[in-house]
Amino acid sequence: MARTIEEIQEELLQVKANESELNGLDSTSRTAIWRLWLYIVSFCAWTLERLFDIHRDELYTGLYELKPHTARWYRNKALAFLYGFDLMQDSDQFDLNNEPIEVIESAQIVKYAAVVESEDQSRLIIKIAGENAEKELSPIKPNEKEAFDFYMSEVRDAGVRLTIINYLPDLLKLDLTIKRDPLVLNENGVNILTGKEPVKDAIKAFMKELPFNGELSIQRLEEKILAVPGVLDLVSNNAQTAWIDAVANTYGQWEGVYMSQIPVSGYFAVNLDNENEAETLSQITYV
Repeated sequence: MARTIEEIQEELLQVKANESELNGLDSTSRTAIWRLWLYIVSFCAWTLERLFDIHRDELYTGLYELKPHTARWYRNKALAFLYGFDLMQDSDQFDLNNEPIEVIESAQIVKYAAVVESEDQSRLIIKIAGENAEKELSPIKPNEKEAFDFYMSEVRDAGVRLTIINYLPDLLKLDLTIKRDPLVLNENGVNILTGKEPVKDAIKAFMKELPFNGELSIQRLEEKILAVPGVLDLVSNNAQTAWIDAVANTYGQWEGVYMSQIPVSGYFAVNLDNENEAETLSQITYV
């Protein structure tokens, strides 16, 4: 950024004060010839710096307008969405209008985002999720989704087609047989000392550790369970997932997981306790 004329002139005055050969130029008159020359030099330096600034801005603007954006850029734009705010004219930046930071933070409803390229179409798939009152991943509301769709249509590159996925989580159903140490775990998998169910806790912890749109590895899940005190061995009898059918807007058929799976929605939900939803309840048998 260009310095002001006054700043440049003050620096030149400091240089003069440090040069013993110029000590004779001690006139305090504002119209002294050496002061006029300092002003001329300062003005020329300021003009040159301003030209550099203008050239840099034009260069950056040209690069911004011509360079196609990466998937990471689209992800960052999705996370930067502010519900209730408008974009500045001809810009992809929001008009914050000096709003307090807590208002801005509450408007940032998209907490998770991932961008992937479609395998069979020329389009980008943007997966998003917010958080509910319990800080669990959940879809954003329909009116919020409508605003988000319009925002992404405004900031996207011309010609780039987008598909926005804002689904309920993919369901994960496990069928496990656990060989237990009877000195540590009882027949229901409850730790004798703590009264907790460490295998279920390990599964829940593993699911939370998965990054958004991260790959679920059955082998790594087994390793997490095997590290639980009291677990001697295990067999993963089956693992199945089901996800939202975009046409029917309901969960589709259960499909087996072979080695690993990336969630269609970007995240998983596993039912370990709620027997009222028997169809999705995972089965853990202790032997």
